[in-house]
Order: sequence, then structure tokens, then C-alpha cells
Amino acid sequence: MKKLFLFLIFTLPVIAQAKLNVVATLPDFGAIAQEIGGDKVTVTTIAKGTEDPHFVDARPSFIRVLNKADILIEGGAELEIGWLPPLVNGARNAKILADAPGHLILSRHIHLKDLPTGPVDRSMGDVHPLGNPHYWLDPDNGKIMATDIAEALSRLDSPNQAFYQANLKRFSEHLDQKIVQWTKALEPFKGTRVMTYHKSFDYFLDRFGFELAGTVEPKPGVEPSPTYINSLLPRVKGAGVKLVMVEPFRPRKTPEYIAQAIGAKLLIVPEKVGANDKVRDYFSLFDYNVTQISIALKQSK
Repeated sequence: MKKLFLFLIFTLPVIAQAKLNVVATLPDFGAIAQEIGGDKVTVTTIAKGTEDPHFVDARPSFIRVLNKADILIEGGAELEIGWLPPLVNGARNAKILADAPGHLILSRHIHLKDLPTGPVDRSMGDVHPLGNPHYWLDPDNGKIMATDIAEALSRLDSPNQAFYQANLKRFSEHLDQKIVQWTKALEPFKGTRVMTYHKSFDYFLDRFGFELAGTVEPKPGVEPSPTYINSLLPRVKGAGVKLVMVEPFRPRKTPEYIAQAIGAKLLIVPEKVGANDKVRDYFSLFDYNVTQISIALKQSK
């Protein structure tokens, strides 16, 4: 009996201090989960900041990671549909199956843009029938995501609910302050017309008052052909486009050609945390992008 008592005395603190094992599909979701979870969680991210989130290599090592997860955080809106379901099925972890308490889909409380109004088929390209899934690039949506993450962590780890809610409050207040700062920095460029490669930056552009003049892709997920480029250039050449915004993982040759042909500046813009060594968390993602866009547009005047 004495040995059992001593065993419990020494092991209970270890059990009480066990961290929640959080797995996030994208580094942006993982970065927010770390802000909310602090030292109560261990966060692992599947996709890299340098990868196209639609096409992530579903390596067997991810199955082992998901097998040990207490919670899986995904973007939803079919962003990860091409690679996540086989990993979840292979992990054999009841905690993170669909509709389980440990499976959090962040898009559920987001107002998604570009909802199709009719039937969707493959002739339209990689159109998402549930809407544009790149919503994390509106920092206002960061607060919604953080709230959902805090509620999920509190549900799974109720003794630390107050800790998670305090971190949520701090994160949201900091984000509100930064949104004011970012909006002020981009205010002089409101109404500027830009092009993007994919419809990745629609939420960012809408939040800060830019106008999307077109995309390098003829349809979502469809690479541009010479015929398409030849038809595109006359349409945008006189439109006053100042920037062609491209994610780091995109091919450069075609957007460089378009930018030069229409007199715009090509700008490589990270869409995810970890895309370069200056984009370390959710706040620095916007710090970096706002600064680079401001510099580029000042130079183009």
C-alpha cells in the first residue's frame, strides 16, 4: 500500500502536466493554436509554408503523427480534400475522425467568398463548391479561428479553460491593434488594381481595399496556355494594374512576362506562415506582406 501511495504521489504530477497533442494541416492554423495553447500544447504542422496547400505530399510519417493526435485542426472548405482524408483514415485514431471532439474544421464559422451559384464540374477548374478556402488571409478571420481553437482546447482540457481563454483575449486584442496598423499602412493604396496567380489573396485584397483585375490562371488550378496569355494581355494592359502578386511556390516565368508586358511590378507574397524566415507567426505574415506591398507600390508611383 505504501508503494502504491508513493507511485501515485510521483506519477500524478506527470499525468496532470501532459500536453495536448495538436496537429494542424497548415502552419497558419498551427501558429494560432500555439498562441492559444501556449505551454499546454505541443503543435505539429503537416504542410510547410513553402508548399501549395492544395497539393501536399501525403507521406506515411504523417499517419504516425495523426495517430498520436488529441486534436486535428484543418481549414475545411475542401482545401485539404486531395491529401488529408487518406491520412486520417490511415491513422486509425478515433479522436480525430469526422465529427469527433478532436476534429476541428475552422471554415465552419467563416463567411466564405466565391460560393458557386450553380452546379460545379471539372470544366470549371478546381472550383471549391463550398467557397474560397484561403480565408486566413483576412486577419479578421484570425479572431474567428482563434475563438474556435480556444473552445476546442477548453473542451478537451477543461482544467485549463481559463488559461486558453486568457490567451484568446490577449491574441484578439493584439490582432485588433495590428489590423488598425496594417489598414493605416495600406490606406494610401486603396483601390489599387492588382493581379494574382491564383485566387489565394481575395480575402486580403478585400480586407484592405484593393481591386482584383484578373488572375494568371485562366481557371482555378489550371496553368495558363500561350493562347490564354495572348488574350489576357490586351484586357489588362490598359487597366492600370500595379502589382502581379505570386505565392513563393508558383512558377515565375509567366507572371514575370505578364508583369513586364503590362508595366506592373512582380511581387512574391507569402500566403502562409513559414514561407520565408521572416514570416514566423500569424502576425509577422501580415507585417511582412503589408510592408512589401507598401514598398512596391511606393516605388511604382
